[in-house]
Amino acid sequence: MDAVLISPELNRAFNEQIGRELHASHQYIAIASYFEGRALKKLAQLFFKQSEEEREHAMKFVQYLNEVGGQVEIPTVESASSNFRNAEEAVRLALEWELEVTRCINNLMTMAMEQKDYAAREFLDWFVKEQVEEVSTMNDLYQIVRQVGEQYLIMVEAYLSHGGGEEAEE
Repeated sequence: MDAVLISPELNRAFNEQIGRELHASHQYIAIASYFEGRALKKLAQLFFKQSEEEREHAMKFVQYLNEVGGQVEIPTVESASSNFRNAEEAVRLALEWELEVTRCINNLMTMAMEQKDYAAREFLDWFVKEQVEEVSTMNDLYQIVRQVGEQYLIMVEAYLSHGGGEEAEE
């Protein structure tokens, strides 16, 4: 008999979250490439780093499911949007995505609490805190991009060069 420390329902929800995290990773590659194509190297670097972080998040869920005897099933990953009218649209998409992921993490936490799955709750605590940071970083970046406007994006590059948006680059 194999020991399984996660309910089928929560296991399924964690697999769905793996897909969301991988989608975010792909989306951030697309956003980074958009900025790279505009020679906005610091913005590109920030989003390439965010892409790596999202993949790491997916792997945390994979590792957790393996540790608790769950079944890892990687879902089909939705394709990333790669055509942006401007920088504001690209960063707004990232902010909206982080808000959506926060909602999903909160739903996973609610599910874990309802099932009295204390190990899952402890595991998800890290993600709850991480999402506060992710939303804050993207919200700040979005506000700055909106304030400087499309023709002054080089100012965003300077901001990032001098330590702005540091949370996203740790």
